[in-house]
Amino acid sequence: MTFLAVDIGNTRLKWALHTAPRRDAPVLAQGVEFLENIDKLAEGDWARLASPKQMLGCVVAGDAVKRRVEEQMEPWDVSAQWVVASSAEAGLTNGYDYPARLGADRWVAMIGAWHRGLSQGPARPMVVVMVGTAVTVDAIDASGRFLGGLILPGHGIMLRALESGTAGLHVPTGNVCEFPTNTSDALTSGGTYAIAGAVERMVAHVRQRCGAEPRCMMTGGAGWKMAPSMSLSFELVDNLLFDGLLEMAARRFA
Repeated sequence: MTFLAVDIGNTRLKWALHTAPRRDAPVLAQGVEFLENIDKLAEGDWARLASPKQMLGCVVAGDAVKRRVEEQMEPWDVSAQWVVASSAEAGLTNGYDYPARLGADRWVAMIGAWHRGLSQGPARPMVVVMVGTAVTVDAIDASGRFLGGLILPGHGIMLRALESGTAGLHVPTGNVCEFPTNTSDALTSGGTYAIAGAVERMVAHVRQRCGAEPRCMMTGGAGWKMAPSMSLSFELVDNLLFDGLLEMAARRFA
């Protein structure tokens, strides 16, 4: 009863083959590909795998990329299923004005975070942060209701926007410091503290709304960059979207 989880972001595809659609199921194989290399999967990493019995994926890169992945799955006898946010699933209620318009990655990450939190103790409010090409900061109350969230540009987009909109400013690689004294450090520190400030503001909002201290979980390819600059307690989770896909699959394929 092998299960393939696929997470397609804006720049990379991550996949993991599990022995079963459960969060505690062992991983048989896993990998990462940049989107430009997706067309090599069937003859590359996936050529060595037996056909999974079930598949569930999360995609934010668009329908064209999704179709390319489905083409790579054609040698297998498995139906591709893709997450679309709904009004409720896996114990979470979607408070978005139009639930289906919520990004699939945000929905999956929140489901993963919610169940990871429940495995650590009684239900508490949560703030779920994804740091990638874009940054999302989402709030969940103690009953499992998604309250709303923030979207802001990631480090790369911030720096490229400044480069294109400011004469003579070129994107450098700088360090994060409290009092930058050169342009490189000023740009890197400004972007990092902008993200940290958004997270801290959302934590304050949730604390006031729910009357309790929220758990904060962070994930995403650039999460490690933020870790040293955060002033509040949080858990850095490597593959939170896989946790969410497995929680959803356990119920969908039961």
